[in-house]
Amino acid sequence: MKTLNFLSTTLALLLFFSCPLITLAQVNDKNASPILIQDAKLEVLFDGGFFTEGPAVGTDGFVYFSDITFTKNAGFSINSGMQAGHIWKYDPDTKQTSLFRSPSGMSNGIIFDLEGNMILALGADFGGRSVIRTNMETGKSEIIAGTFKGKSLNSPNDLVIDNKGRIYFTDPRYAGHEPMEQAVMGVYRIDLDGTLKRIIDQAGTPNGILISPDQKSLYVASINGPFWSKLNAVIKFDLDNDGNATNEMIFIDFKGEAGPDGMAIDMNGNLYLARPGEAPGIYIYSPEGVELGYISTPEQPTNVTFGHGETENILFITAGKSLYSIHVNAKGFFPSK
Repeated sequence: MKTLNFLSTTLALLLFFSCPLITLAQVNDKNASPILIQDAKLEVLFDGGFFTEGPAVGTDGFVYFSDITFTKNAGFSINSGMQAGHIWKYDPDTKQTSLFRSPSGMSNGIIFDLEGNMILALGADFGGRSVIRTNMETGKSEIIAGTFKGKSLNSPNDLVIDNKGRIYFTDPRYAGHEPMEQAVMGVYRIDLDGTLKRIIDQAGTPNGILISPDQKSLYVASINGPFWSKLNAVIKFDLDNDGNATNEMIFIDFKGEAGPDGMAIDMNGNLYLARPGEAPGIYIYSPEGVELGYISTPEQPTNVTFGHGETENILFITAGKSLYSIHVNAKGFFPSK
């Protein structure tokens, strides 16, 4: 755990490093129909958080996002005292942000399932260390994954859902005083009957996770940071009809530089990677791994998602203590019934 605490401290310093404010997207787009709009402005929607993460747009149009409040026990040199984590919601119509839930269970990743329920990855550091489902009409929640083979999960981080409604999530450990009971930092699948299966044992320190629009590929981000680099990459797996991941390959290798945190994907299968480091921002890659564009962010980015409906051409980005948005010439891919 001492090693993990050291790594956590270093990661915190990396992620909280700030860059000069840049309001225009920096574009390196090689397509005839560019994804990025040349004069698009990065807009600050909210800047009152501590460590924002996991943006997701609900069926009500609100943008929900986590605010992770590392405690003094987390192993980070920077902490928020003993705040218990928050979830905020941003209203695109009124441009106001309000508190949705606190304590949050130290929520990180957020997605919505095919029925419109909120699915949350709850982390460690006095968090739930589980995956829960919240009915958005009643407000009631249920735990859908908490232990694997009788032992607590490490710290569920990010999630994705396939067209059948199965949920996949990553389980690394970056922070928290709790003992690690799982032998590996793995990737799991929750089946429709509630069965939990670990489908990937080796993916570095798994973080962001995506499924391609054709449902044939699973992408996992591994981010260890430049100071203790072992694997900073996007790893690609073949995904079969039963939800099993095989044929691991390094899709994008960042070769010692910081890998990506959260990720999004558009209808054409292009990947949008939130990458911290010396040039923080959203990096866009084609399904072949060719870099298509780059959006610079003034704070270290943690995650990114597309909107729905009236906001379907907008990227929502969590970075540092803030939530940002920017218009793009693309629409996000989301599973549907």
